[in-house]
Amino acid sequence: MSTVALITGAASGIGAAVARRLSAGGVKCVLVDLDGEGAERLAKEVDGAWLAADVSREEASLEAVALAERRYGRLDLVHLNAGISGRVDLADFDLTRYRQVVGVNVDGVVFGVQASLPLLKRSGGGAIVTTSSLAGLVGFAGDPIYTMTKHAVVGLVRALAEPLAAQNIRISAVCPGFTDTPLVAESREMFVNAGFPLLTAEDVAAAVESAFYADTPGTLLVVQPGRPPVPYRYAGVPGPVGGQRPPVS
Repeated sequence: MSTVALITGAASGIGAAVARRLSAGGVKCVLVDLDGEGAERLAKEVDGAWLAADVSREEASLEAVALAERRYGRLDLVHLNAGISGRVDLADFDLTRYRQVVGVNVDGVVFGVQASLPLLKRSGGGAIVTTSSLAGLVGFAGDPIYTMTKHAVVGLVRALAEPLAAQNIRISAVCPGFTDTPLVAESREMFVNAGFPLLTAEDVAAAVESAFYADTPGTLLVVQPGRPPVPYRYAGVPGPVGGQRPPVS
């Protein structure tokens, strides 16, 4: 019986690299992207299924999971990868753009987790990996709203790790640095001219595959050029005087 993976933001960049990597190992892939033509092309390449959908809509995740069940009868791995950059200027606020960024980067992850859990459970368990960012672990002044959304993704992963593990479902996140994908295309020349190394989509895809099988629930894998992926560890939070320190992972 084949392993089945659902991947959002799959038409290009990290999502496409993950689809190619997993399919090379015999995994059947369900590809979701707003770019339907790109998703269809890749689905033909990897012999998978595809869906053109906006992950900021709850219905998109429900339809994707239904497609996985209809086509393959199960779901084992979920890569919630779809994301967009912020570029929201707080001094010249664009509410429509703000809602779009939060819709894709946060709602898309929440909807993806919520929709996939029933089929993961019926399939005997599995793993969910979200694509966060180094901006989910540090304050990135260059894009505050994007940074906020990626912190939210990390917080969700940490909070869900224990309850999902009790249901035989692992959830984790990859937190890559700047990666040579369409998301940073406008800034690529600046990085190159500055001698700043960029990750490849394949570098991150390898980390995603590792994260699927991480032993520790809630693992946050930091991915940087020239280094193997490293689990991130938070410092403990000071507790109240005379009380116990709150648990952290």
